[in-house]
Amino acid sequence: MIIAMLPARMGSQRLIRKNLRRIGGVPLITRAIRKCFSAGVFDEIWVNSEHETFGDIAEKEGVRFHLRPAELASNTATSEDYVYEFLKSHPCRYLVQVHSIAPLLTAQQVSAFTRNLIDGDQDVLISVVHEQIECAFKGNPINFNFEEKTNSQALLPVQRITWGITGWRCSTYQAAYEAGQCATYAGTVGFFPIDRAAGHIIKTEEDLKIAEALLRLRNP
Repeated sequence: MIIAMLPARMGSQRLIRKNLRRIGGVPLITRAIRKCFSAGVFDEIWVNSEHETFGDIAEKEGVRFHLRPAELASNTATSEDYVYEFLKSHPCRYLVQVHSIAPLLTAQQVSAFTRNLIDGDQDVLISVVHEQIECAFKGNPINFNFEEKTNSQALLPVQRITWGITGWRCSTYQAAYEAGQCATYAGTVGFFPIDRAAGHIIKTEEDLKIAEALLRLRNP
């Protein structure tokens, strides 16, 4: 059993009701649902929210709705908490979390990601964008050194995690959570590269405008 889960909180603060905002005339959550359908790799597709509005959307789009407890929709609740709560009610072999706020992630990428998770026999698969440019952390070089100037095309890329799509082997995730460990990265971790547009995440009004512009470029 492979389940796609689409988290959709109503109470976002930086961009109010962001999962209901539209890009290309379609609400973000609706776009994500249809993308998962088109991927053709899931046994079930679930919208996970504390608000019944998303239940109505899920029903209209022909997918299932999980009503999470209100306390798991607060700003203090972690993703690990709501993922674990979902898995207790919906046991499966693999869970693929598809965020509606990554609208330029394609159905083909969702399908390829999911097949990589299964065929690679990994416990965790995380979407990343490869940044092939000099990067530093706290003033220290990560993928270059101060002794020489290297052409950017010769650099090892830094893997920037996007969280647009993430997958877990459910048994590993649940065991780690119940043991009080970090479930998000439990077991063997793999990284799945996606393009920069697909890795664009909407958190602010400016992000939404950028996504709209990128969508017009991708689908003129």
